[in-house]
Amino acid sequence: QVQLVESGGGSVQAGGSLKLPCAASGYILRRCGMVWYRQAPGKARDLVSEIRSGGTPRYADSVKGRFTISQDNAKNTLYLQMNSLKTEDTAVYYCAAYTRQSGSTYCGTDDAIWGQGTQVTVSS
Repeated sequence: QVQLVESGGGSVQAGGSLKLPCAASGYILRRCGMVWYRQAPGKARDLVSEIRSGGTPRYADSVKGRFTISQDNAKNTLYLQMNSLKTEDTAVYYCAAYTRQSGSTYCGTDDAIWGQGTQVTVSS
């Protein structure tokens, strides 16, 4: 089973930047998208950004213009560049790989491979 490992989290002041890598341990069979989610204390896990195969990056309204998702396929690594960070960005950030079952068109969280998460704390 391929594993995803996030890193790059930490503490930063509001207005600062962080870049989160998410490294895959190998090739992900039938991968159809790569995503970043985050979960703040006491809240649900929310989608931050995603890249689906053949599609353009999408962002949550709360991070548009500040966050950028990218991937380096040669390195099997997904990135999330976070600029102009706000205190409300404080959360555990998770990357995930959506995979598609053979013969299925579904591409979503049901068949996703998740990383363990990395904490991002933004202070005022």
